[in-house]
Amino acid sequence: MSESQLEILAGRAGLAVDWVDANGRPQRVEPHVLQAVLAGLGLPADSGAAIETSLLNLQLEQQNKRLPPLLTADVGKGLDLTRYFNPHSQCVVYLETGGSLDIQLDADGYLPGMIPVGYHRAQVDDQHFTLAVAPPRCYSMADALDTPTPRAWGLSVQLYALRREGDGGFGDTQALERFAKAAGERGADAVAISPMHAMFSCDPHRYSPYSPSSRLFFNSLYAAPAMVLGEVAVQRAIEATGLTDELHRLEQLPLIDWPAATVAKNTLLRQLYEDFLLGEQPLLEDFNQFRDSGGEALENHCRFEALQAQHVADHQGLDWRQWPEQWRDPNSPALLVFAEEHAHSIGYFAFNQWLIARCLAQTHKSARDSGMAIGLIADLAVGADGGGSQAWCRQDELLAQLTVGAPPDMLNRHGQGWGISAFSPDGLKRNGFRAFIEMLRANLAYAGGLRIDHVMGLQRLWVIPLGAQPHEGAYLYYPVEDMLRLLALESVRHRAIVLGEDLGTVADGLREKLSERAILGMRVLLFEQDYGARFRPILDWPDNALATTSTHDTPTLNGWWLERDIDWNARLGMVDEPTAVHWREHRQHERDGLHSALSQDPQNFQNESSGADQVLDASARFLGHTRAPLVLLPIEDALGLEEQPNLPGTVSTHPNWRRRLPAEAEALLDSPGVARRLELLACARLQAQERDQ
Repeated sequence: MSESQLEILAGRAGLAVDWVDANGRPQRVEPHVLQAVLAGLGLPADSGAAIETSLLNLQLEQQNKRLPPLLTADVGKGLDLTRYFNPHSQCVVYLETGGSLDIQLDADGYLPGMIPVGYHRAQVDDQHFTLAVAPPRCYSMADALDTPTPRAWGLSVQLYALRREGDGGFGDTQALERFAKAAGERGADAVAISPMHAMFSCDPHRYSPYSPSSRLFFNSLYAAPAMVLGEVAVQRAIEATGLTDELHRLEQLPLIDWPAATVAKNTLLRQLYEDFLLGEQPLLEDFNQFRDSGGEALENHCRFEALQAQHVADHQGLDWRQWPEQWRDPNSPALLVFAEEHAHSIGYFAFNQWLIARCLAQTHKSARDSGMAIGLIADLAVGADGGGSQAWCRQDELLAQLTVGAPPDMLNRHGQGWGISAFSPDGLKRNGFRAFIEMLRANLAYAGGLRIDHVMGLQRLWVIPLGAQPHEGAYLYYPVEDMLRLLALESVRHRAIVLGEDLGTVADGLREKLSERAILGMRVLLFEQDYGARFRPILDWPDNALATTSTHDTPTLNGWWLERDIDWNARLGMVDEPTAVHWREHRQHERDGLHSALSQDPQNFQNESSGADQVLDASARFLGHTRAPLVLLPIEDALGLEEQPNLPGTVSTHPNWRRRLPAEAEALLDSPGVARRLELLACARLQAQERDQ
């Protein structure tokens, strides 16, 4: 087997053999890793003959001049069609708004850039395709606030952590609505929330919001049914199911008991569904319209949920990749029979999606009505479980045989394996980017903004063969320009800003591409330091990224100051004692560095607060004075909490995604410390705006 031939195959398949890590050191993917990743892409490479065959198949595919179903273009710029058509060919563009344009390709085979923004049908000779013409950039903070120098602020919150009386043990949309109203009344322009993607209804032990079953639909557990059906209907269902004591018990727990809370909520939802079918006609009509508009995608998701529930009832596996063949294909005749026989169960899952969609719509409207310029900012996970609904429904567009993660970097020295699958670059192109577009639309439907987790995935993703270690992966490249155009188009259509989480190993040039499209990057206070623990001064912070004190994967600001993250790592044996001692010594240098940076503002460290409160107050004011168009203050840092929501590298040894906030949602912002920090942040934002205009 020729190593050079293997590398040629990898390159043509979109894999990077050579790459540069987060420390600027060149790295090279080993041959056995390339072989395993290529196998996951459906390109056998375990022998010289296999490589030759795979190379031939790729060559034939790449020489094929078959017109893809969708092409993208930038408004005002020509589109190169020489691969598919002769120069001077006639093109008819049927505009989505009605009417048509007769255009001739120029002498170089380009379609002139005279077509407006939108999705249009185009015909050249006897071939048809969709032409997606993108605006120059996404809907921006400047657009949302109607000012060229926006200096807005908001809060971020883990939705499940919110509290309200009667929530059943975890946060829901009603608690979120109350929190958003309180934030809006205090001048916040946005509330960023944790992902609300659909999970596995029949497996209550899977609850990480970043490992969903589908990013096309929502986690119905977060629905607050009373927002749609009314309090009377909910109380009647609670009494009918005998859940009163259990729901009260779950609400009193210090940590969320996801398995028990999930069973209780699903029991309540099933009772509500049965009652609903006998209920008021206007709501039934709305439900039926919702289901009709959801089309094939909604129907297939609900069928998957019912099918998976049936497998659980029969004591069979949850992963569709191990199911009998007749259940692996959404279009199989056997599934049509199953759908007829289980119509009631499928209807139940559709009812759940209707409930959560209506709840989200009302919550976002309430946020905007409270005075927010943006409202809710949704969170888009980087992938979905390969054994879940989205991978089953869109098999040609997702890579179910590879998982996604990150190579070793400054965030995690061992690398990360997230156990989720990602889009297939070739599958996206073959299917006209259908899965990507529908995912964007689903997540922008009830939000004024979208945070894209690991936004680097628009250009490349670290893919790992099933069962391999995180470092045994390679970077797979994506059609980034097409995806950025589609993102800009959907962002403008939904009037929603886009935030890109760009922490970790970032490819050269990507941040510039994001900035050109008005996609805000992310800068975290605790990371904005050099190796000498010198923190970035206020005026050196960029104006093309949001600013925040911490994230769900980092220690809270107070926890960092008190070394709680080091304590946890030492307690769990994730670092040895000498490493922990060195870490604590370095943390003291970091604390000194942060204190020095915060002290540049003479207003900081006065008598308005004491101890750690001074650091929290000073940090809020510090970020407020930066040039960031948006500052997001995590509610954990506003409250001064010590424990972080998630500790990367742990599953059951740390209470990830289970911590609850200490007060009712609408009262969280009333405590003196929180009220003071929000006032400091708001005043600093106003001063920054006046300074930078």
